[in-house]
Amino acid sequence: MRIAFYTLGCKTNQYETQAMEQLLEKAGCEIGSFEEKNDAYVINTCSVTAIADKKNRAMIRRCRREHPGAVIGVCGCYTQHDPEAVRALGVDVLGGSGGRQAFLEDLMAALEGKAHTDHLDNALGRREFEILPPGGLEERTRAMLKVQDGCVNFCTYCIIPYTRGPVRSAPLDTALEQARAIADQGYKEIVVTGIEIASWGVDLPGKPTLIDLVESLCQAVPEERIRLGSLEPRVITREFCDRLKNCPNLCPQFHLSMQSGCDTVLSRMKRKYDTARYYESVELLREAFPGCALTTDMIVAFPGETEEEFRESLRFIRKCGFADMHIFPYSRRPGTPADKMPGQLGNAIKEARSREAIAVAGEMNRAYREDMIGSVQEVLFEDRHLALYAGHTPNYMKVYAAGEALHNQLRQVTITGLYEDGLFGVVKED
Repeated sequence: MRIAFYTLGCKTNQYETQAMEQLLEKAGCEIGSFEEKNDAYVINTCSVTAIADKKNRAMIRRCRREHPGAVIGVCGCYTQHDPEAVRALGVDVLGGSGGRQAFLEDLMAALEGKAHTDHLDNALGRREFEILPPGGLEERTRAMLKVQDGCVNFCTYCIIPYTRGPVRSAPLDTALEQARAIADQGYKEIVVTGIEIASWGVDLPGKPTLIDLVESLCQAVPEERIRLGSLEPRVITREFCDRLKNCPNLCPQFHLSMQSGCDTVLSRMKRKYDTARYYESVELLREAFPGCALTTDMIVAFPGETEEEFRESLRFIRKCGFADMHIFPYSRRPGTPADKMPGQLGNAIKEARSREAIAVAGEMNRAYREDMIGSVQEVLFEDRHLALYAGHTPNYMKVYAAGEALHNQLRQVTITGLYEDGLFGVVKED
């Protein structure tokens, strides 16, 4: 059987797709390209915004239209949130945001012409972490290690707690075992991922913390780069910095979830910090990891955001001096409190504020990259880019360089200038 996957959404979805591909390969299936003819197609959906839902539906319709005789399976947060809408699109197999093994069993049953039962549970009732094989990116250079699922923050704009359920953590021994397996397969970097990894351990005996997990991972696979996924500011404490600064293989890039640089907007979002606490995290990280890259997300034009509140956010991100940012105009998500808030802003305001924030983010990114010119950086090369190879530094800046057979090599590179979306460098001779 030949099966192809299409993934929308976050790194956790990417991880789970790669895990499902591995499980099918072990069962004797071939993984095909989504653009080619296959026996079955799987769409792993996202439901973080109404726009994401629209993309899900468009992809499902396109798949059914182009492959009328194939088995189509759909899983992920959109199916979990609105299974009836997915069924109405002529899907053969439904799966939610959990139970990947059962979903694949249903898919195989459908391929064999057998009847199947959709495995859709109540996400809020989940208590066990589903262990899946770790997944790789960039052709065995970087692998993701999912250590956590679920979220209980219930931010007013977010549907994810309802589609993913409460926090569940991978046991420490399981995480370490999978990290060692990744290293044995030849990967050079491990990305620690999950829905909200700052909460790792709260459901485990003894309530270990993310600090314990990261410290143990760094020690278990000392030759691997360890990169952290998105972090809540509250997890950045003096203890976090004092213990992890002694882990030489921890990548000095920290994605601190922000969403707004204005306290009144953060309050309406029901974020669990204010700008003072956020900036405390920024200062702690810069003190412990000099030159580290701090990156973040920002939502503009949240319901009720005034012009002055937006200006306050711009002043705050300049103060933080981020290395990179993802800017999102607020998108209404039915089923969340923010969808019913007064002061919904129009597209013209959303687009104007997005452009302005993106411009500020671009200035900061360029300044950060310029500061790296003349330095020597360790680069993990991942793929070819025209006549060059491209890879990433520990602080996740993209570097382009000329050379032969650099794929999956860690090399010292002298940074000589800016190039496209990253930097240009010269590989040092061994």
